[in-house]
Amino acid sequence: MTSEHQPHGKLIPLAIGAIGVVYGDIGTSPLYTMKEIFNGPHAVQPTPDNILGILSLIFWALIFVISIKYVSFVMSASNRGEGGIMALMALALRRRHRPSQRNWIIILGLLGTSLFSGESVITPAISVLSAVEGLEVAAPSLERYVLPLSLAILIGLFMIQRHGTGVIGLAFGPIMCLWFLTLAVLGWHSIEQNPVVLEALNPVRGIKYFLANGGHAFVALGAVVLALTGAEALYADMGHFGKRPIQVAWFALVFPSLLLNYFGQGALILRDHAAIENPFYLLVPSTAMYPMIALATAATVIASQAVISGAFSIASQAMRMDYIPRILTVHTSSAAKGQIFVPALNRTLLLIVIATVLSFKTSGNLAAAYGIAVTGTMVVTTLLVGIVALDSWKWPAYGAGAMVALFLIVDGSFFGANLLKIPQGGWFPAVLGTLVFFVMSTWRRGREVLFHRLQKAAVSLTGFIAELPDNPPLARVPGTAVFMTARHISMPHALQQNFQHNQVLHDRVVLLTVITEDTPYLAEGDRVEVDRLDQGFYRVTAKYGFMETPNVPEILSLCHSHGLDVELRQTSFFIGRETLIPSDRPDLNPWQERLFLAMFRNTSSPIQLFDIPPERVVEVGAQFEV
Repeated sequence: MTSEHQPHGKLIPLAIGAIGVVYGDIGTSPLYTMKEIFNGPHAVQPTPDNILGILSLIFWALIFVISIKYVSFVMSASNRGEGGIMALMALALRRRHRPSQRNWIIILGLLGTSLFSGESVITPAISVLSAVEGLEVAAPSLERYVLPLSLAILIGLFMIQRHGTGVIGLAFGPIMCLWFLTLAVLGWHSIEQNPVVLEALNPVRGIKYFLANGGHAFVALGAVVLALTGAEALYADMGHFGKRPIQVAWFALVFPSLLLNYFGQGALILRDHAAIENPFYLLVPSTAMYPMIALATAATVIASQAVISGAFSIASQAMRMDYIPRILTVHTSSAAKGQIFVPALNRTLLLIVIATVLSFKTSGNLAAAYGIAVTGTMVVTTLLVGIVALDSWKWPAYGAGAMVALFLIVDGSFFGANLLKIPQGGWFPAVLGTLVFFVMSTWRRGREVLFHRLQKAAVSLTGFIAELPDNPPLARVPGTAVFMTARHISMPHALQQNFQHNQVLHDRVVLLTVITEDTPYLAEGDRVEVDRLDQGFYRVTAKYGFMETPNVPEILSLCHSHGLDVELRQTSFFIGRETLIPSDRPDLNPWQERLFLAMFRNTSSPIQLFDIPPERVVEVGAQFEV
């Protein structure tokens, strides 16, 4: 059963789970959004008209970007129940066949994925810092402990990733429900003291703010967008909970709680302009300050956990679709396919997050860096959804064009405002995203070059089989030989090398090709195809979704129903181990060539990736130029 078709009886539990995982990021944005708007490098003066204008912008941004764009439109772009940039790119590619169109869609998808990497670094850092900074409000003398305590929490968070989110996830929903209810209560209590803030529900307040402040109002959008952080999580985590539970959670609890808290902070600032120092924590009664800091820290850890898990999922999708090298991925649950741990990525993220915290030091400094990645991803999502609307939803061109234009006006405004933050730190996610994009595009291009070189050196499989009866008496040894190959028509290089050197073949030769489809999951009945060739050769094609992990023993067991019985104890697996060397006539530029060679050398072995029994493996080497 896919997450698209969950029983109605599971709606409430799934909605609570979505509150715990999907809404952690956007749910903790009240910690720093209003503080940044009135304190940041482009601070807004806390006059009554400005406060009401800012609240109006936040309200209508949440309505238009989250409620309308993501909850209503983007989440309809379901790839067999899965969401996220990589799934959306695969959906957009499904009906685009011209090479130029496919290349542009791939560039967009890689760009969106690269920008998400910046968010994966900044979100844990800014969330945890903003929560622990409550200590400065509770007791200014504790300020010196904010940085080391934040680092300790982040290091602990990354260290527990290897255990998976299954056990921890059971507590996510209730804790975040308590968090949102607390936001609502604090906000409502403040609004009661100054209900004039409710005038901000009128969009005229936002329009007047723009008319009165001109260019400075546009610049303020760079901080207003902090209220929208985590928008992509609504779509990226759709496969875990389904569209309906995420929608119910948003409209029933998350959206009302966020609005009440933002308006409560605005009411507080109207009463006391000095509250701009930290309007979130100054809403809290002094007697509840330390429990609130503890709850906020728990909420930010959960928000960070969700982003880190999302990074693991997207990395896994990118590996399956061959946009990054395949590295070791550990499944932390036998029941939930989506619960994975990528050790190398976890270590890399931890080191970058630590460096980020030590460099920026405060949530205010990080807020200046935040926004480029979020708004850039929003723009990419809009463009890809427009393609899906044309191709998959069969919208008329004028309808899809109008939708894309409307969303781009809003997304582009937020993105343009954040470009002005580049000198204050916006350069950081931009540089990080550029590096990730360069890595992904280099790997993709390098794989294309390598495939071309392998094809030039390949021998026709059909011709090889046809010539076998004419060869001198050929030794056939008992058992089965399995050769992994990415190509159907060519003879695997491992087979070619083994035959040239040993002049023997096994009684049965299985040529196994694993294909990753552009859908997240496949039914077991669609998994395997077996074609019987001449001279004891079999071609086996195994298909997996991009959210699944191929498993060779599972594939061979499924071959039984197709008339091919394979006994693992009598089977040898031949794996090609290519060694790449620089070419005198390279198809890659020098930077790409060095990077691709380094990545290729550090790619995980197919033995680990495909769960092949290591004691049955024979590796056959070959050397190629790139």
